[in-house]
Amino acid sequence: MRDIFLCPNGNMLDNWKQAFPKALVSSSLVTVPVSEPVVFWVHANANNVSWLENIMASIEKKFKASKVVVLANTPNEPDALTVMRRGAVGYCHAYSAPSLLKELKTVVMHGGIWLGNDLLRTLIGAAKEVIHTASSNVEKALDLLTNREKQVALEAAKGCSNKEIARLLNITERTVKAHISSSLEKLGVKDRLQLALILNQNGESAKSSISAEVKKLHPKQDSLHRVEKDNLKKKLEYVA
Repeated sequence: MRDIFLCPNGNMLDNWKQAFPKALVSSSLVTVPVSEPVVFWVHANANNVSWLENIMASIEKKFKASKVVVLANTPNEPDALTVMRRGAVGYCHAYSAPSLLKELKTVVMHGGIWLGNDLLRTLIGAAKEVIHTASSNVEKALDLLTNREKQVALEAAKGCSNKEIARLLNITERTVKAHISSSLEKLGVKDRLQLALILNQNGESAKSSISAEVKKLHPKQDSLHRVEKDNLKKKLEYVA
């Protein structure tokens, strides 16, 4: 899909340009072909609330086959919930690194939803209570993993970020990522939310509860992809 950045002033940030050099930028939807599915990257800040509402309403009406990602200057949970209910499939910091933006696009293009740590923890709710010994189903799942994969998977299922897990287990973030990828593959799940459900004492009831919450946010989405927060102090190198 083509990338189009929408912001009131019509200017692209440097990190956007680096992530998608061929992307277009506009302050309105007038010049966008109605028949062409695109990924809309909508810039949100405290000064353009009404503009954001109008843009998202227009996208929902005219571009049903397109995807919407909201780029927020100051990400927060209430705003994230609001834009997801209005049809967005992604929400992240406007000044995120180019590599993160590229990864985000890959996720949403494969039907996932991109959210941050705090919002994920709100959604998984009951699923953050991870058991270590009880149910036979959990034991069978954990038996498929190596000892280190078990440690990493259990922490990830609690909603911990890669950085938090690395610090807790005294390993690198790259190692954490490798273990999580291996665990997801072995358990036949596609993201950390499903991992949390498998390792939860009340998996079925938690699954029903979370599914209801996801549907409230975005009825058309069947999956929820969770990615850890960036360390903004290091990543926000593009602030003007």
